[in-house]
Amino acid sequence: MQVPINNWIQSADYDFKTASHMFKSGRYIYVVFLCHLSIEKILKAVVCKQCRQMPPYTHNLNRLIELADIVIESTHQEFINQISLQSVPTRYPEDFNRLSKHLNKKVAENILQKTRKVLRWLKQNYLKEE
Repeated sequence: MQVPINNWIQSADYDFKTASHMFKSGRYIYVVFLCHLSIEKILKAVVCKQCRQMPPYTHNLNRLIELADIVIESTHQEFINQISLQSVPTRYPEDFNRLSKHLNKKVAENILQKTRKVLRWLKQNYLKEE
């Protein structure tokens, strides 16, 4: 399972780096989308490691946490809940103009910082080499 785990980690890192580039270019909707995707992929790596099988096709972060049978620190869990709600409108925008105004530089920077912390925490606690 180590190859799929490494692939998920590399893909998560790539998406997070892309989110950082989207932030620099002012594409804040994509920051949210890619931050959610990077957390999703790192959680899929955790599912692979914990369950010794490939994760299901899902974007539901809390479902992946449940499948991996892991406990998330409360501050990280609050953020995961928040980004889960924010990510859906980036995929299916009913009101793009309102979404664009809400996802400003300050909001995107906060999401980027919190995502970095969640990714680091998950790697340190659940993806360390044994």
